[in-house]
Amino acid sequence: MAEWPTVRFHELSAEEKSAFSKPYGSAITKEDYLPQGIPVVRGVNLGQGIFLDDEFVFISEEKADRMPGANLAPGDLVFTHRGTIGQVSMIPRSPRYDRYVLSTSQVKARLDFERALPEFYYYWFIAPGGRHELLGNASTVGVPGIGQPVATIKSLKVPHPPLPVQRAIAALLRALDDKIAVDNRISVTADELRKLRLSAFLGSDKGNEERPLSSVAKFINGRAFTKDATGSGRMVVRIAELNSGPGRATVYNDIEVSERHLARPGDILFAWSGSLTVVRWFRPEAIINQHIFKVVPIDGVPAWLAFDLVQTKLAVFKGIAADKATTMGHIQRHHLDEPVMVPLGDQIAKLDAELGPLWDRALLAEQEAQLLAQLRDTLLPKLMAGEIRVRDAEKVVEDAL
Repeated sequence: MAEWPTVRFHELSAEEKSAFSKPYGSAITKEDYLPQGIPVVRGVNLGQGIFLDDEFVFISEEKADRMPGANLAPGDLVFTHRGTIGQVSMIPRSPRYDRYVLSTSQVKARLDFERALPEFYYYWFIAPGGRHELLGNASTVGVPGIGQPVATIKSLKVPHPPLPVQRAIAALLRALDDKIAVDNRISVTADELRKLRLSAFLGSDKGNEERPLSSVAKFINGRAFTKDATGSGRMVVRIAELNSGPGRATVYNDIEVSERHLARPGDILFAWSGSLTVVRWFRPEAIINQHIFKVVPIDGVPAWLAFDLVQTKLAVFKGIAADKATTMGHIQRHHLDEPVMVPLGDQIAKLDAELGPLWDRALLAEQEAQLLAQLRDTLLPKLMAGEIRVRDAEKVVEDAL
């Protein structure tokens, strides 16, 4: 195991007064937001990978100039200290904008690039050891937060391996993240192409008919659980797992269930309460809970068509659920008789020959991205703890890519 020296995080800071800083008080309010200008980095930009360079609000250049310590440059690390604490991100080396500004819920850390590689420390802080160090002073009373955020982040204990080691580890993990991003783009693009083609067909006069949604698929309700989770076995698919995948609160159970209550890759799952989300399941075999339908296409209807037809009714279903006087809005089974436009039988076969491969390619990309994410998450803590040599990890990654 590598014996890396440990230092306080501020010892690696750039030689400038505001290397670690944040906007204070109500430095930026909603009244300052403009349609364009200097983008403000908020929690939404930190929650999806290394950085989401989109979905900004903006402030004026004059406002940004009055907060020099809150201005961000490529390579700056950003930490959320209030709200969704534990989020860490990094301004990309080749960002979309020339300049960014921190929101009042974030802290900036600008490092000395000759001693510390920001990419390495980004990965360290999302690894278990780094998260534990970061959240050690967090409070969950009221709005979750880190007390004295700038001073706390400056005082964090971090490893300080030689710069070549930092570069090698960061490059290895980034190669996996880049391939995951490519797979995600492939999946999204394949789905968008398929939906555009189907929408164009349904808007034409080439052969469609109006039918109840329930005539294109069976909607099988999931399993009602009466037994406590065991912590082992298969994942239990709940609404949370449909929206974001497995997390720290994911439940597992080793009970035996029938085939009808199992989700396998390529199955369509539809949350009929809460989020009213429909997804293509791409993860390993899992157990479906009672708030989710497994959508099983009826003979002659391809999976992609059943999926897209359910999606066309989501806005209607959400409107129905919003009218219900319950905390968790939902639809009832008779709402599945809502009408949808469906291609005629001979046209379905022609469309399937064209669009079926796009569905299959999107699923394959999602599965590959999941496997690469599992590999990254397995290697990450071992690399950061010095438990695996970089060249050994490189061999594993080369075989995977």
